[in-house]
Amino acid sequence: MKPKTIERILNKKFDTLLESIKDESVKKSIKKNTIITGGCIVSMLLKEPVNDYDLYFRNFITAKKVAEYFLEVYKENKKAKGSFVPEMSVCDKGGRIRVAVGSAGVDSETSDHKDYRFFETLDPGSPEQEGYIENVVEVITKDNKDEEDKFRPIFLTSNAITLSDKIQLILRFYGEPDDIHKNYDFVHCTNYWTSWDKKLILNKESLQSMISRELIYSGSLYPICSVMRLRKFIERGWTINAGQVFKICYQISKLNLDDPNVLYDQLLGVDVAYFYDLICRLKSAEENKIDIDYIYICELIDKIW
Repeated sequence: MKPKTIERILNKKFDTLLESIKDESVKKSIKKNTIITGGCIVSMLLKEPVNDYDLYFRNFITAKKVAEYFLEVYKENKKAKGSFVPEMSVCDKGGRIRVAVGSAGVDSETSDHKDYRFFETLDPGSPEQEGYIENVVEVITKDNKDEEDKFRPIFLTSNAITLSDKIQLILRFYGEPDDIHKNYDFVHCTNYWTSWDKKLILNKESLQSMISRELIYSGSLYPICSVMRLRKFIERGWTINAGQVFKICYQISKLNLDDPNVLYDQLLGVDVAYFYDLICRLKSAEENKIDIDYIYICELIDKIW
């Protein structure tokens, strides 16, 4: 697909999203401070189906406004349907925005929570895990007959809010495009579109990686998440050489995973339900002054999995 065509598609998708937002303050902030980046641009350049459009925000205020607005819409929609609404809130501790969702860590528009019970059993970063979320979103979206009900929140995790119509609002990271991409691991995902000038920006390294379908690791704040993501790309026909794998391993070796705060931060980067369970158990162990070491973590993992 040609860049100009991609630009037009993103412009239209974004404008339609804006029209659906009822709060003028939120709408104004999103209009001036949104970045679309990641896999959707890769898929369009490669003429592949787009799974979703990942939206990031330039600043803390916009990201928080977005989180609070769509969380309230989500709650209201579930209440209107008579569905169970678990305890959930927007947290902004330490400059990080997170959606805290009950004891499960995830929630969807369905009311019986069978979705996340199954979701918890899936291997993190596997194609099945990602495919499951896509299927949930697709089923719910197909049930959406009302044009006025487009772009409604239907799936929540600690790091993101998924809307119908293939929109995912990423809350955990915010900043200018270069700041956002510091959290990205593979260079092919670093092309982006900006709402303030409605321009698509492509970079040479990303295009070269896509042409060869070779994963190039550019470094990430969350290398453990990168390991989980590898299988997804390999399943889709991408390759990675030993040198790139070593880059990831080297970054992981520099993490002090014996520090509970570092460990929690890295595991939250993976953003799956049963890592939320592991984090809760580790926090409980810490509160009870139980030594958290390799053996203890392995025992917990074997129980959870």
